[in-house]
Amino acid sequence: MQNKDFKRRDERLKNNPNLSKKSVEIVHKILSKNDLKAQELRTQYKELGLYVINLMSSPGSGKTTFLESLSTSTDMRFCVLEGDLETNRDAKRLEDKGVSAYQITTGEACHLEAAMIESGFKELQKQCDMGQMDYLFIENVGNLVCPASYDVGASLNMVFLSTPEGDDKVLKYPTMFMCADAVIITKADLIEHFDFSVDNVRRDLDTLRANVPIFLTSSKDAKSIQAVYDFITQKCAQNYHSTHQF
Repeated sequence: MQNKDFKRRDERLKNNPNLSKKSVEIVHKILSKNDLKAQELRTQYKELGLYVINLMSSPGSGKTTFLESLSTSTDMRFCVLEGDLETNRDAKRLEDKGVSAYQITTGEACHLEAAMIESGFKELQKQCDMGQMDYLFIENVGNLVCPASYDVGASLNMVFLSTPEGDDKVLKYPTMFMCADAVIITKADLIEHFDFSVDNVRRDLDTLRANVPIFLTSSKDAKSIQAVYDFITQKCAQNYHSTHQF
């Protein structure tokens, strides 16, 4: 992160009426350390030829199911770092599909940080030949708040929103959706059963960040998964790196 970006963050923190001066100093110290580690990770990813995608959402939105679908319906060569407070269930699900995955258990932390990614990535490298991989997915801890504040060195940030959650979440959790380079609406086959309006999501999203692509997906519809696959591979070919500053 460049000096001008640190200044922008300083301004946002200082202008937050809910933070005391001491709180601002503590938050800035934690985030600055994380940003520096994220930069180191970017360098490492580039050296390995990996394009890295950060998946964020609330719990149960379908991130793991999406990755399972990618593994079975496309020829994408990828590995995964999984983030959860406890258990290795998501990593095990992916391993059962033949995907190399390593579970990062965070304990009480509701997000992944760059230092956690660094440690987990070292373990993933022991079980996976990175020379055979094109992509690394980071499946962040299910939470629509905290992950939006921590840079993990990814090039592409994708926010998932499941149909049963409702179409009002974009403006309820604006910091998260401001991160999004794409929004993936999952369980789209249930839209009519939950009175979910894609138009409402589009309208609210445009007030935060214009022209962010929205994809409707269902694990029952291989074409919907293919559309997201095409988007990711296109961004990789363009060497796209998110302009969002955490």
